[in-house]
Amino acid sequence: MKIAIDSDKNGLELKKILIQYLSDIKCDITDMSYLDLHEREDYPDIAINLANAIRKNKFDRGILICGTGLGMAICANKVPGIFAGTCSDVYSAERLVKSNDAQILCLGALVLGSELAKSIVNAWVNSTFQGGRSLPKVERIREIDKGLFKI
Repeated sequence: MKIAIDSDKNGLELKKILIQYLSDIKCDITDMSYLDLHEREDYPDIAINLANAIRKNKFDRGILICGTGLGMAICANKVPGIFAGTCSDVYSAERLVKSNDAQILCLGALVLGSELAKSIVNAWVNSTFQGGRSLPKVERIREIDKGLFKI
């Protein structure tokens, strides 16, 4: 699995910790390093950049880190075909993939300790979409995403 990671300034320290952790557990991890390459330092640009890379199949999944993870998730979800969610616990991280088939995990560096963040990332990395009862719901979300829905 190819994973991209990036953060705003609030998430730089946690990003470094998670890159090392993901390398240690043998994940193919790429730091997108948006802040090093662009003048704009706003989390919306960072999130859209990573989400577009996943949309273009350059990566299988991505991790975005800001202060709370909320802004990154809102922005990443604006990219068609991308599902992102903010997680602050292990169970939600599992369900993000198992039930929702989300490609992007968003984390809050100001609300999570590094050990909890590692546990959340581990659960997320080791989860796969289960389909089953969730499949029709995920397909419905995809219809909505494409503007094909009728209420």
